[in-house]
Amino acid sequence: MPTYDNLDDAFNIIPKDFDDSTEIVEVDSDLDHIESDYQYSRNQLYKLIQKGQKAIDGIIDVASSSDHPRAYEVAFQGMKHVSDMTDKLIDLQKKMKTIEGDVPQKGPSTINNTMFVGSTAELQKFLKQSKINNIEE
Repeated sequence: MPTYDNLDDAFNIIPKDFDDSTEIVEVDSDLDHIESDYQYSRNQLYKLIQKGQKAIDGIIDVASSSDHPRAYEVAFQGMKHVSDMTDKLIDLQKKMKTIEGDVPQKGPSTINNTMFVGSTAELQKFLKQSKINNIEE
């Protein structure tokens, strides 16, 4: 039985170069970098969504060629994760608008509805009495 030094030799494949070019970003402790943090988060979400879409395309190819139910299940789970990331992108937009103050803060929203139960004659009598009480005060 032959021995192999690595899996590339065992499977007789050519290794693919992996691009591990992650940038290290220095973070200041100041709170003045909200915009840069927003842009960084937004860019990361875009990259994740694009990579997720590429992965889904590959999984769908595998699922269609194998017709295995598990492959389709994995593809649908991947689609759900990508859609969750797009929701996070929208949530990030909403949070940024709230931080910047573009969204007006809502005041109290309590509405008290008062209803009068009685005849119109009683209502006129009540209104006259209220008017007299307000004039006296």
